Amino acid sequence: MHPLLNIATQAARNAGNIIVRSLDRVNYLEITEKGRNDFVSDVDRFAEQEIIKTIHKAYPHHNILAEEGGELTGHNNKEEVTWIIDPLDGTTNFLHGFPQFSVSIGITYQDQLQHGLVYDPLRQEIFTASKGSGAFLNDRRVRVSKQQGLEGALLGTGFPFKKQHYLDTYLATFKALFPYVSDIRRPGSAALDLAYVASGRLDGFWEMDLAPWDIAAGILLIREAGGFVTDFTGGHDCFTTGSVIAGTPSVQKEIYQIIYPLLE
Repeated sequence: MHPLLNIATQAARNAGNIIVRSLDRVNYLEITEKGRNDFVSDVDRFAEQEIIKTIHKAYPHHNILAEEGGELTGHNNKEEVTWIIDPLDGTTNFLHGFPQFSVSIGITYQDQLQHGLVYDPLRQEIFTASKGSGAFLNDRRVRVSKQQGLEGALLGTGFPFKKQHYLDTYLATFKALFPYVSDIRRPGSAALDLAYVASGRLDGFWEMDLAPWDIAAGILLIREAGGFVTDFTGGHDCFTTGSVIAGTPSVQKEIYQIIYPLLE
């Protein structure tokens, strides 16, 4: 495993310990609404602080882009490395005791994804990838499923609950895709959904209004597992557009072919 991924793994496990220990005291946490239906708790903040502390102990000069803390510029970062962190993806699930949430850490070099990690602290599953080296689940190599096309496919998705003016467009995409597939899941952690695509548990995924920390690690996982990822226009600017279509090569292509005309 690459040294950067070793540190990412240590940081994610440390954060996961904080998250799991807090599950039985959710009612005592300080919870703030950052925006409509967008919550942050003490656990999000403490987990993020632990991740940053672990990273900066090993690499004090690296940049960090984190969901709660924003952007931190490292001193003398000649390597141009940036860590993109979501300390608790699925906060609403966590606050309700719904067991589907994760820690996500993506690492870029000169704005190119190089390493990614998604950690499920409840199941002790850690998904990792390095560019050109494949994708892994707990050190076992994984690939996207062998699903050929939408017929019979199991898709994942996410609702635009933060910006509900996207709802009509989203519902149009859902209505258009639903007749073709075996079923659709909405578990509530985009990072974990993308990891499930990479490991073949889902055949495809689409969502809009996502942030870089939601998707950085998952995008690399899918690419390294043999899948395709684009934004809704078929391009590769997911960080800017916030939209993602992912899946096996044929599933991703068919989702795109159905969704794109609905955007015009």
